Amino acid sequence: MKFFIDTANLDQIREAHDLGVLDGVTTNPSLMAKEGIKGTENQRAHYVEICNIVQADVSAEVIATDYEGMIREGSELAALNPHIVVKIPCIAEGIKAIKYFSDKGIRTNCTLIFSVGQALLAAKAGATYVSPFVGRLDDIGEDGVVLVGQIVEMFRYYGYQTQVLAASIRNTKHILACVEVGADVATCPLSAIKGLLNHPLTTSGLKTFLEDYHKVNG
Repeated sequence: MKFFIDTANLDQIREAHDLGVLDGVTTNPSLMAKEGIKGTENQRAHYVEICNIVQADVSAEVIATDYEGMIREGSELAALNPHIVVKIPCIAEGIKAIKYFSDKGIRTNCTLIFSVGQALLAAKAGATYVSPFVGRLDDIGEDGVVLVGQIVEMFRYYGYQTQVLAASIRNTKHILACVEVGADVATCPLSAIKGLLNHPLTTSGLKTFLEDYHKVNG
């Protein structure tokens, strides 16, 4: 499984990158605003800075919801850096835009996926990634991980090359559940990735090893 970090915070991106396990970044204008980055030009400069850190796929989201606007904005984003993946919402105009970008060789991430049918349309249009939102489905009493598994199974059955990017990951348990159903990518907070390190036997075992060492070596 690939690990993407879902943030616009450069310190967190660097920390995840320094861990040696980071495969990419997903971010959006809301996450940019959370970091106090305002204005189109500043946000685009920030995308470039992220690309320079990770040297890997960075999803940059369009704001437009009309076809022409998505094409214009997505083309501008893609031109910023070769690592940019244009993130497009799963609406009718978005599917059309994904087809356009696919034909142009521009990679896309179809976001706000909440059903197998949506994922199917995105894959048929040529999306590089589809992003089913695990946590948001859980919030309304549905099982987001089940949806991820259904999409993975469908893509494998029909031979689609589109990767399943599990999004809206809230915790380490979500990551492990997505591993079990075969997600290609999980995008999540740094805390969820670092949570994979935690196990009480590791903590107690290290403590014992160090105590034994100091008994012998002072």
